[in-house]
Amino acid sequence: MTIPRLFVGTTACLTMLLLTFGCSSLFEPKTPSSYIDPVTGMEFVLVKGDCFQMGDARGDIDKNARPVHEVCLDDYYLAKTEVTQGQWLKIMSDNPSHFPKGNNHPVERVSWDDSQEFLSALSKKSGKKYRLPTEAEWEFACRSGGKDELFCGGNDPKNYAWFDRTGGGSTQPVATRAPNALGLYDMSGNVWEFCSDIYAAGYYATSPVNNPAGAGEGPHIIKRGGSWSINPRYLRATVRGRANRSDKHYSTGFRVALSTP
Repeated sequence: MTIPRLFVGTTACLTMLLLTFGCSSLFEPKTPSSYIDPVTGMEFVLVKGDCFQMGDARGDIDKNARPVHEVCLDDYYLAKTEVTQGQWLKIMSDNPSHFPKGNNHPVERVSWDDSQEFLSALSKKSGKKYRLPTEAEWEFACRSGGKDELFCGGNDPKNYAWFDRTGGGSTQPVATRAPNALGLYDMSGNVWEFCSDIYAAGYYATSPVNNPAGAGEGPHIIKRGGSWSINPRYLRATVRGRANRSDKHYSTGFRVALSTP
């Protein structure tokens, strides 16, 4: 019996793939590149994990963003925008914002504790375990996957950020400046964004390489990205802001993260 050449060729190709990648990797489900929360309509981008050099190599703004150190992260999802007032009101009963200008403006004047309450309620409604990004996840995503970018998206903040009252002295609707290379908006400017980490000034000197999650205890938490009211030098991708858990300010909001399955 003659075996068709097409069958032989196909079998040979499959054999090579199995030898190269193994059986399991060929049939593992691929993680979707995006996700939309069904409750709020919040859109998420898959951030592919990798290793990068975290921290400020220039050393001219924030001494606590040194030393530069290697960090390696797993995959995760990050919301395309800061949590908006409209999304907040789909979960919470009232709008705390100082600038209640519309559903597409970022929610602000919320504390870190308020963000945890929102995330807990959203997780319960959606069946997902939403959270704040770690400081390392935030910086990696801001820098378009760990690139050497001064701001979140590039080296000129005017293209990517609302800052220093360029928007007339208030927040602006999300996603009205250009996104970075990952499709994330307003990571520099508009409002500061809370991270999940506890702040410690010397943490970078002792940070673990794999998926660091911040200091174990302390009075302050991390916030990143700068805001509509601040000098652009403090919008830099590596600058580490901090706040008390109960602090509420009209320059501060947050962005949601989600671990991959």
